[in-house]
Amino acid sequence: MKPKHQRLALILLALAALMAAALLAMWGLRDRASYFYTPSDIAAGKAVADRSVRLGGMVTKGSLVRAPDGVTVSFLVTDGPATTRVTYRGILPSLFREGSGVVAEGRLTETAFTADTILAKHDERYMPPQMGNQAAEHRVSITLAK
Repeated sequence: MKPKHQRLALILLALAALMAAALLAMWGLRDRASYFYTPSDIAAGKAVADRSVRLGGMVTKGSLVRAPDGVTVSFLVTDGPATTRVTYRGILPSLFREGSGVVAEGRLTETAFTADTILAKHDERYMPPQMGNQAAEHRVSITLAK
């Protein structure tokens, strides 16, 4: 076999191995993939029930209801035109607030969205509470220095 043909065979073999690895990775992760939906998508029937999905939107003000057990909470997530009820059992993140953004990971049931994980979103001006006083002092010193 000529060196030119050997290189071509090696390149084809490498491409075939790369494609096989990509297909195996996609096949292995097919059940772990979590798709992102908004309440409008859920209202339109785009989300499949009993499949791991992410729901994103804003927590409706005044919708947070805590169950007597102290661990289960229920709230509404909206994107404007549509609203979805979310039920979560666990400790909410410290950034979770009514009127702020949230991403809930879980499953859509017939009655509501049951979340396994709640991720609270923050705006670009977010500052951890520990840094809040230091940042305020820093802004004052910059303002005074000008």
